[in-house]
Amino acid sequence: MSSGEEAWYDDAAGPVVRPYAVTRGRTRPARDLDLVTLMITTGKGARVRRTLPPEQREILRLCHSPHSVAEAAANAGLPLGTARVLLGDLVGAGLVAAWEPPTAAPTEKLLRRVLVGLRAL
Repeated sequence: MSSGEEAWYDDAAGPVVRPYAVTRGRTRPARDLDLVTLMITTGKGARVRRTLPPEQREILRLCHSPHSVAEAAANAGLPLGTARVLLGDLVGAGLVAAWEPPTAAPTEKLLRRVLVGLRAL
């Protein structure tokens, strides 16, 4: 190999697969997933895990216990965008269940109670 050629492998890591190849060129998930959305493998996901690509198998293995989207990406060694696309696919296929944290704004009553508590300090 000449010095100007790009190496498609790494002796320690094995073949290099670009993130766009893992997601088949997609950059946006089929479902919008927040970084703190909790993901957990479903029974169906546990049964079909062996038939999936390695990246999705790893996500399903990790999500056997609840993981946030950010944790799943980091622990699987995937870029966040790639993990979000793959997780969106897994949720769409019913292999992973997503639990969105509540996003309701606090009520005025709650904010007043917090203010009173802070003033009491």
